[in-house]
Amino acid sequence: MSHTPISVVIITFNEERNIARCLASVKDIADDIVVVDSFSTDRTKEICLEHGARFVEHAFEGHIEQKNWAITQAKFPHVLSLDADEALDEQLKQSILAVKENFNQAGYTMNRLTNYCGHWVRHCGWYPDTKLRLWDSRCGAWGGDNPHDKYELHTRQNEIAHLKGDILHYSYYTLDDHYKQVEYFTTILAKAQHKRGKKAPVIMLFLSPIVKFIKDYCIKLGFLDGKMGFRICRISAYATYLKYKKLRALNKTGQL
Repeated sequence: MSHTPISVVIITFNEERNIARCLASVKDIADDIVVVDSFSTDRTKEICLEHGARFVEHAFEGHIEQKNWAITQAKFPHVLSLDADEALDEQLKQSILAVKENFNQAGYTMNRLTNYCGHWVRHCGWYPDTKLRLWDSRCGAWGGDNPHDKYELHTRQNEIAHLKGDILHYSYYTLDDHYKQVEYFTTILAKAQHKRGKKAPVIMLFLSPIVKFIKDYCIKLGFLDGKMGFRICRISAYATYLKYKKLRALNKTGQL
């Protein structure tokens, strides 16, 4: 019986720290690996070519836009999409190999387990963090709000199965990495919400961070992740505050 070939599609920019691990994790399940890069200035290209990936450069216009363009570079319609700081664990590899023998759904979801400064985070609302990452690309497209993209099936929406195993997400190596990402993502998110006409009442500036912290730390059991859990929940609350602060500035002056 012939199997269903899968293209692994990855977008990158200056990912020399992560990309080798990602590529090594998919070599046994991929029939095609394409990396779409937005003109990295580090060793990303060299590492990708060493691992046998096809390397294509394309200007970055947004996460959603880049990922949708990247799909057009895949050799096969059945696509596994990963970020450069992600990798497949062994159980998920076996699940995908089994699917290739009988790819009978429009898409497959999988859980994502995040490593934060060396700590695997199983609470704080960060796990299971289920993602739709393996699909028939003829049935959907990337959507959502930048930078929080998500794949959306437009046809056969009900034909989704869940795979055992985890995507291993190596998110932040240091506290500084986290704060830099918060600054970057809140700017993108505030601009996207401003474009959609979303309002930011002053009460949201102060109430939303409190609600966010209580939800993540207490209700979603962030305290079980110890010191790292408290740190994550505190920074997530700060990110909520910063998003509304930036959105208010955009609504008032049109600029940050």
